[in-house]
Parts: sequence; structure tokens; C-alpha cells
Amino acid sequence: MTEAPVPAVHFATSLKPYRSLSADGFRFVMLAAVAANLVIGLPLFLMGAWPVFGFMGLDVFLLWWLFQRSYFDARRTETLTLTDHDLVVVRISPDGEREELRLDAYWLKVEATEERLVVTSRGNRAVIGRFLGPEERLRVADRLKAAIAEMRAPRYDHGWDE
Repeated sequence: MTEAPVPAVHFATSLKPYRSLSADGFRFVMLAAVAANLVIGLPLFLMGAWPVFGFMGLDVFLLWWLFQRSYFDARRTETLTLTDHDLVVVRISPDGEREELRLDAYWLKVEATEERLVVTSRGNRAVIGRFLGPEERLRVADRLKAAIAEMRAPRYDHGWDE
């Protein structure tokens, strides 16, 4: 039996959303929010305006919930792999659902603007890196275009060139 040759990988990257606040930063923000609410809410509670204290606790809970939602959403990834035959786009959602798209590499076209990065091939299209910033999206597009150009114009090592 003959085995099929393994296609060469010309480009591979993994894209993840950027989150600027670390876990330590999150703890600091939450402690600061609790401290600020205690400084403002405790005197109001002692003066008899106890409902204010409850609403201040509600805003701390809402702040915590929004950060947790943001960190959950940051678990999404996209992996791009350009081989001789395909551009394989593997998307993993925050809840672990996996989606795989395959686009023919020979007909691949990359369209990039600051708003979106779209790859098309034979009528199929995929939007890549919706969660990326404009500069990072353009940088990925440039690297992908360079890899496609290099793949389409291979260099051969001939023995007679020496």
C-alpha cells in the first residue's frame, strides 16, 4: 500500500480574543468597587437609608457578572491552517462547540478591511477573527496573503543551478 503524502503546512495560527485585565487586576477592581460601595453605602445605611445599601450591592454583583461573561466569551478560538490543498478554519465557541470549514487553497482570496477579514474560495466564504482588533485583523490578513503567494509560487531546488 502507498500512503498519501502529507500536505505541507504553509501557514498556521491560532486566534484568541484579547483581554487586557488579568485575574489579579480583576480582583483589584472588585475589591475597589466593594470598598467604594462600603464607604458610600455604610453611612447611608446607618442614617436609615438602607435601600441604598442594597442597590449598591446590586451594582457590585452586576459588575462581577459582566466580567465573568467577558472572561467566558474570551474562551473562543479560531485556528487557521493553510496546506497545499485547503485552508482549514476551526472555530471553538466558548461552550466548547467545534466548527470546521475547509476552503480550497488554490482559489483562495483574502479581503481585509478594518471592519472584517473575509476569505472566499469557489463561492464559499468565511469571516475570520470577528473578535480581533482592526490592526491585528489586518496583520493576520497580510500574513495569510503572503503565505498564499508563497504557496502559489514555489521555489524548486534544481541540481543544475550549482
